[in-house]
Amino acid sequence: MSGFLLIRTVAHCLRTTFSVVTDLVRLAFLATHSRRALAAENLFLRKQLALFQERKIKARRANDSTRWVMATLSRMFPWRSALVNVKADTLIRWHRKGFRLFWRWKSKPPGRPCLPKNLRQLIRQMAAENVSWGEERIANELLLKLGIQVSPRTVEKYLNLGGPVRTPDPKQRWLTFVRNHANVIIACDFFTVVTASFRTLYVFVIMEVSTRRIVHQNATAHPTAEWTLQQFREALPGGHGYRYVIHDRDSTFSQQLDRWVKEMGVTMLRTPVRAPKANAICERWVPCVESVLIS
Repeated sequence: MSGFLLIRTVAHCLRTTFSVVTDLVRLAFLATHSRRALAAENLFLRKQLALFQERKIKARRANDSTRWVMATLSRMFPWRSALVNVKADTLIRWHRKGFRLFWRWKSKPPGRPCLPKNLRQLIRQMAAENVSWGEERIANELLLKLGIQVSPRTVEKYLNLGGPVRTPDPKQRWLTFVRNHANVIIACDFFTVVTASFRTLYVFVIMEVSTRRIVHQNATAHPTAEWTLQQFREALPGGHGYRYVIHDRDSTFSQQLDRWVKEMGVTMLRTPVRAPKANAICERWVPCVESVLIS
């Protein structure tokens, strides 16, 4: 039964793709016509559609390819006056459904399968009983003594997921440092926004840790280290009183960018791997902005 459903799903995808490609070829062919010919053909088709309406024949239900094409073409002209068999709310619902499908595909969990439960417990036990061991030492011990090959980054991931296995010194905690120097610390972060045309924009924001005030913000479609450096130049003019900048391990924040920003009189503080709480000020503010933009 599952094989039959799989065949039906693949056949449906192929039919939809073929129909969409055919419509795109027709659109490209029509784009080569003159404006007068397109206007005449449009009026010609509308007259035939009027005859169809006079007979009061119920239209066929739109398939997936028709919905996608109509939702895409509606962004190219005032579509409300051209609707005949489809209501405006229906077309908007199709567009929202496309957004949901896009984010469902975007939110697929990537990565490798989880390690067995007993191996995860063993990794946490080794870290708790050997305080001086790091991720690489634990991975090497597993390989040499048990013949289990595990990446040090995988070991670090399960140590973070399993909660704190070592009691840190309260005087050296990250939260204590942030509280003591909040007046001279700013935090920065990138977050993405998808526009109505499914274009991804990267929004960069810099905010003060003590007052939660937005110091600078800007958006771009292609974030680079040079572009980010220019944002820091605009946000940190001469005579500023900031001493530290908190950022995550995004590839845009390269070591060269850290050296460039350090010349402005501030120290770049890179958060630990997969530790969003280390930059909680920005991380908590970003979902609020995304919900406002989506609504």
